[in-house]
Amino acid sequence: MSGFAKVKEGGDALDLGTGTGIIPILMTAKTPGRHFTGLEISDLSADMASRSVVLNDLTEKVTIIKGDIREADALFAPASFDTVTSNPPYLQGTHGLLNPDPEKAAARHEVFCTLEDVVRAAAVLLVPGGHFYMVHRPFRLAEIIRTLSQYGLEPKRMRLVYPYIDKEPNMVLIEAVRGGRPRMTVEKPLIVYERPGVYSTEIIGIYGY
Repeated sequence: MSGFAKVKEGGDALDLGTGTGIIPILMTAKTPGRHFTGLEISDLSADMASRSVVLNDLTEKVTIIKGDIREADALFAPASFDTVTSNPPYLQGTHGLLNPDPEKAAARHEVFCTLEDVVRAAAVLLVPGGHFYMVHRPFRLAEIIRTLSQYGLEPKRMRLVYPYIDKEPNMVLIEAVRGGRPRMTVEKPLIVYERPGVYSTEIIGIYGY
């Protein structure tokens, strides 16, 4: 996500469901954005994210807020962010087994928010022409595009992520623009591994090795 999303110079960005805060922290180094905010409902994850911000000396650039995505419009003013990112839970209640650990269950299944909740929040909080970036699972792609369009976020760019060149994609990166015109670019596939345990050259570049 941090290699796919962009924040303009002087822009403000929000990460919905930030977990341990890795996306805002990475994006302070990879983009010229002014300020980065992470919203996280879990006490444990929000505390870890806040400590990571302090340890990386980023308290002036990154703010972690404990809160619910479903109440984001009460936590932030409408149209207050130039960029919104999210790596939301991928699985609905009917998809697979629910982990007995509440933290892990919420990270993987739509326990505290749905895809629609995330998209709705992004649509409200983005400025007109603002950009929304999300990573999700390809098997929900039709639903993702439908939901984005429903809330006035026009899909503009998409990239499928493959674990190996000869395997099916297991992630999709998608960019949408609030009030954008219809036209989407499908970028070349991103291959994670050349072979077991060996990252592809592009992944090495993204990770900054």
